[in-house]
Amino acid sequence: MLTLAFDTATGVATSALVRDADVLGERRGRPAGVLGDADELLRASEVTPRDLDLLAVGVGPGSFTGLRIGLAAARGLALALDLPVAGVSTLEALAAGAPGAVPVIDARRGEIFVLLAGHVRCLAPDVFEVDPGRTYVGDGAVRYRAAIESAGGVVPPDDSDVHVPRARFHARLAGEGGPAEQVEPVYVRAPDAEKALA
Repeated sequence: MLTLAFDTATGVATSALVRDADVLGERRGRPAGVLGDADELLRASEVTPRDLDLLAVGVGPGSFTGLRIGLAAARGLALALDLPVAGVSTLEALAAGAPGAVPVIDARRGEIFVLLAGHVRCLAPDVFEVDPGRTYVGDGAVRYRAAIESAGGVVPPDDSDVHVPRARFHARLAGEGGPAEQVEPVYVRAPDAEKALA
C-alpha cells in the first residue's frame, strides 16, 4: 500500500511517502507548503498521485489554522484522486516516535495539549502532573522544559526528532481510512474567532 501522510497541526509540517513499512521519503516545512512538499516526495520517488492508495492526515490537536490547512489539502486530494483518508492523532504520532514518552503539544495561550489515559486534555503547564524519570516530547515539552525538568521529567534536546510529529508514524497508525468528509479535527477548545464573537 502506498500512503501519502502529512501533519500540519504544529509549527513544523511533516510529510512522508510510505510503501507498506518502507519510508520512501520525508519532508519538513511550513503548514502552508504541505502540498508542495507532497509533490516533491512523489517526484523524488518517481510515482504519480494516481499511484497512491491512501492519505493519512494529522487531526490534531494543534493550531486551528494549521489543522484546517491539512484537512483541506487531504479532502481536496481525496476528491481529485478518489482516495480514502485516515485521520491520525498528532499526539499519538508523537508518542509512536518516542515509545514510552508522554507527548506534549504547545497549545499557545499558556496551555498544552496532552494525552492522558487515552484522552486529549488542554491544561495549564503548572497543573500538569509530571512523573519523575518519565520522558516528555513535543514542542510543548520543549517550551515548558524548565517546569517539566524541575518536576523530575526528562526532555530530550530541543533539536531531537522526537519533538516533531513525523508523518511516517501517521502512515503506520492510519489503518484503512474511509471517506474524507468523515475525518474531523480534534480542536479540544473553541477557536479564538468563536470566542471573540461570543
